Formats: sequence, C-alpha cells, structure tokens
Amino acid sequence: MPISIDRFDDEPAEVLNLQEGTQPYQILQFLAEHSDQAFTQTELHEETGIKRGSVGGALSRLEDRGLVRHRGRYWAIAEDERLASYAAQIGASSSSTTDDYYGGE
Repeated sequence: MPISIDRFDDEPAEVLNLQEGTQPYQILQFLAEHSDQAFTQTELHEETGIKRGSVGGALSRLEDRGLVRHRGRYWAIAEDERLASYAAQIGASSSSTTDDYYGGE
C-alpha cells in the first residue's frame, strides 16, 4: 500500500515496523518466548523461517531501538522492564496454549 510523499519525507528512517507478522516482530516474539537463552543468527533463521539474509538486518534494527542485545555471535531480548513484561505475557500465552487442558478427563 503506498504512503503519501509527506509521510515518506517526514517519517524517521529508523522507524521499525513491529506489526504482527513482520520479521522484526517474529524475531522479537521468538526471543521473548526464549528470554532465558541467546541465539546465533543462523539459529534464529532456522527457528523462525526468516531468510538468513534478512535476520541480520532485522536484528540490527531491533538493536538500534534497544529491543535486543548481542554479545559475539549471540543475540537475546534486551534487558528492559517493558520487554520483561512482554516476555512474561508471551510466555503465559504460549504455556496456556500448550497446557494439557483438553487432554484428560
């Protein structure tokens, strides 16, 4: 969908699209679900299905916004109260979908 030229000119270059389904959103969601671990770009590619060449760019944009951090080859969700809350919410919703709620009588 096209945007107006005014919006194009006025919108900062560092704006990151975190709408559900986007690559940065998928990576952030995955890292939030696994907030106790750090992953390489290759592992993120394998786990999310995002093209290998796109993972690095998405991670860099997420890092610029302070949403992820990395050390060496490994990437993890940033240490931020807002993200800790997000990770807890993601963890709660994913555990509720995997609970054996419907399994036994």
